[in-house]
Amino acid sequence: MLEMRVFGLAIDPLTNAPIVILKDAEDKNVLPIWIGPLEASAIATELEKIQLARPMTHDLLKDIFKSMCVIVSKVVITDIEDNVYYAVIHLAHGNNHYAIDARPSDAIAVALRTNAQIFVENKVLEKSKNSDMGKQAGHTREGAGKGSDRQADWLEMLENLSPENFGKYKM
Repeated sequence: MLEMRVFGLAIDPLTNAPIVILKDAEDKNVLPIWIGPLEASAIATELEKIQLARPMTHDLLKDIFKSMCVIVSKVVITDIEDNVYYAVIHLAHGNNHYAIDARPSDAIAVALRTNAQIFVENKVLEKSKNSDMGKQAGHTREGAGKGSDRQADWLEMLENLSPENFGKYKM
């Protein structure tokens, strides 16, 4: 299992779909996950520290956890099957520990709001590099897949990006 951070958000130039980009501390491993626009907005709002008049869903979860003395200990991107990513939010309440199934985008949005660590299972990194997405239509999303050549190109490009290459995500 490898600790990663949200490196940024990008837009797929072919589909205009948002992509959340995770990188490890040494910038050796990159995991792009195509997400929906609402999920990207929730992540961008927290990355940019935008204060809204009313709490969004992930802010509500954070407030519920806080009022119930529940700690988000970590989130883990656990698997990728048929180009669908899976995640778990790990919670602690006293001596009790819970693992809650979640979409990666939701888990990441919660982690950002609660300052929880984000981990990716090694098998997810391997599967994402070696997936057979070229055989499927669509694009890599928490749901669908698109060309392994294209993914390899994306991974190579993302590995060489620096934070200065990113502009602000437009909501």
